[in-house]
Amino acid sequence: MTLKNLDRGASVKGINVLGTGDFTHRKWRDELKSLKEEDGLYRMEGGRTRFLVTGEVCTNFEFEGKTRRIHHLILLPSLEIAEQVCERLSKYGDLEADGRPNLSMTGAQLVEEVVEFGEECLVIPAHIWTPWFSLFGDRGGVNRIEECYEDQTPHVYALETGLSSDPPMNWRVSALDSFTLVSNSDSHSPSPWRLGREANIIEVQDLTYSDIARAIMECKDKVTTIEVDPAYGKYHWTGHRNCRVSVPPSEAIRLKGVCPVCGKKMTKGVAERVEELADRPEGGMPEKRQSYIKILPLSDIIATHLGKDPFSAEVQRAYWDILKKFSNELQVLLEVPIEELERACGRDLARLIILNRENRIRILPGYDGVYGKIEIDGESGRVSFLRRPKNLEDYINHWKVDSNGKGS
Repeated sequence: MTLKNLDRGASVKGINVLGTGDFTHRKWRDELKSLKEEDGLYRMEGGRTRFLVTGEVCTNFEFEGKTRRIHHLILLPSLEIAEQVCERLSKYGDLEADGRPNLSMTGAQLVEEVVEFGEECLVIPAHIWTPWFSLFGDRGGVNRIEECYEDQTPHVYALETGLSSDPPMNWRVSALDSFTLVSNSDSHSPSPWRLGREANIIEVQDLTYSDIARAIMECKDKVTTIEVDPAYGKYHWTGHRNCRVSVPPSEAIRLKGVCPVCGKKMTKGVAERVEELADRPEGGMPEKRQSYIKILPLSDIIATHLGKDPFSAEVQRAYWDILKKFSNELQVLLEVPIEELERACGRDLARLIILNRENRIRILPGYDGVYGKIEIDGESGRVSFLRRPKNLEDYINHWKVDSNGKGS
């Protein structure tokens, strides 16, 4: 994950501006100083990608007798301000211990410390529905945003959807209507392979930090999120990995969160957690809302087509063969006509790419740390696809209980 590889990986994916990540870690911050500043963004000598100073921290605090551990993104307009923010945050924890340090402070204290360096210094709750380490997570989260950020809530302008939720799921909670939704990728890999799995399309007058920050703060209609189908996320449905049990929200509620196989508590999925806090029915939405795009990564589509692991040599070769013929991955996923795709990668794979673009590939939802899976018809070996885009409840017919009560 060097700057050179990040710059190259972003270009391959079709990303113009990439978060640096981990600005709180001194050694990484020292490497970032090699970049050239351009209007609050940074660039390598001869590089294509602009870097925006970002980091992630975990706050630990007590609320109503329970420890809350919540992850937050921080966006800053300069490395100079990053140095000052780090000096301030070092009072609350060891910034050298991890790229995402643990800080003994409340969410409100974090926002107060950061925005003291300027209103455009942003704190954004990260992957807000994930069971662990998130704002509304079942394990350690809260039920209202004010319970985390208190009197500093007006300085929080955006929320990150996370891999297991998308805008329609967030729209069901009317208290979130005023916030801009953003979507980002944690690479979590020794390579930039997962960059751009989720991303944002932000309309700006000029490519500057200030214009990006102001769009997030004041013009959410200028922010479109690129989302992976939330069913593909690791915590979409409630389930128990050890027993291979996963259930939709309605069934999880009926079972009272207890695994029907072993009787232990299941990990509550994002879909069920949204149901708990929702005050709108499924399909409900605010009058003013952002646009979004839902798409699966190209590598996963190729892997499904070939019946191989996404990281296999065969998939990698096919991926690069396609990318040599087009500008970047997002162009392939979203824009290239089917005729050009057929000439580049064959009829069957081109058809899969188009079905993906139309949200017509059926996903078996992920649960309890297990990623969702593209459904394959066991008899034909073909990908199962939908006649039209479906919502969460349309997946329920894939949940079955055998005579012993075991969910699958």
